[in-house]
Amino acid sequence: MAKVDDAQGVEARIAALEQLGRVMAAIGEALPWPGHAIGLGRAEYGALDDVVRDAQVHNGWATEANVRHAFTAWAGALEGAGPWLAAYPGLKDARKARTVGLVLAGNVPLVGLHDVLCVVAAGHRAVVKCSSQEPRLLPALMAVLDRFLPGTAQRITFTTGKWGPVDAVIATGSTNTARYFEHYFGHLPRIVRKGRVGVAVLDGTETDAELAALGEDVFRYFGLGCRNVAKVHLPQDFDLDRLFAAFYPWHEVALHRKYGNNLDYHRALWLLDRIPFLENGFLLMREAKELHSPTAALHYERHADRAGAEGRLHDHADAVQCIVGHGHVPFGRSQFPALHDYADGVDTMRFLLGL
Repeated sequence: MAKVDDAQGVEARIAALEQLGRVMAAIGEALPWPGHAIGLGRAEYGALDDVVRDAQVHNGWATEANVRHAFTAWAGALEGAGPWLAAYPGLKDARKARTVGLVLAGNVPLVGLHDVLCVVAAGHRAVVKCSSQEPRLLPALMAVLDRFLPGTAQRITFTTGKWGPVDAVIATGSTNTARYFEHYFGHLPRIVRKGRVGVAVLDGTETDAELAALGEDVFRYFGLGCRNVAKVHLPQDFDLDRLFAAFYPWHEVALHRKYGNNLDYHRALWLLDRIPFLENGFLLMREAKELHSPTAALHYERHADRAGAEGRLHDHADAVQCIVGHGHVPFGRSQFPALHDYADGVDTMRFLLGL
């Protein structure tokens, strides 16, 4: 059996991912072509930048600012490519290359990139079905990665049709689509991800700066990501005006047509249903037990003690992607996961190495 990777191959992958990160950092900052040191010619760099600028054509939620933010976040994550892959000594073992089918979500920019990079790093082949909301970003990035890791393009196929034979599946969708994925792919080794949300737990000692940073966790990507905070657990005596004041810098989200439509719709719906809520012109806040909140809304629940709130969240661990707060993900960092922060807590790399 031929090795799909060896010690030199692992180092080559690390170097390629780090160089990809440097490209993404420059694109994220909207820098002009930095020169040949970036690893791309002027035209190649410009072509990738054009894809970023055009992303909103395919997905009205994918504003240029949010796409560049995603590039910046990924640039930071890829700086840790070395320690990430070093944690898997099995990468140097002999094994057969498998074909992995990937169904990617498109709720936030580059949400499927981690799965694609895991397949590349594991030395397998990927057949990728991108979301219709993000048809160009990942193919463009893989074309760039192929410059730094030749052969990548030959091992990744992007398709809008049928996959053909695959050996394993990684599929991401809502809780409803997950049931269909389990039915269709039940005969294959698989990772099937369901809908999850981020939750914040406050203890009352938060500074104004920390609450302002929480706004990043709530509003970045218009709150559409599984790591966005959809619910806040608050002490009994916490003044909600502190949150409204801290969130004010995000007030222009209401000017976005899709977000504004959601704001108007849920406001009208809750008024008709006589559901009590608070609002500040760009966010609806409702006291509710549910973790998931609609777009343009934020649920909150008061607690007598923080430990009790965290215990109740533990009981719903299958619905929580991350917790923001003291002792958890720092405020403002929910959208900056590291490479080892696997979605749903399932180690994708270990799964791939075990095929």
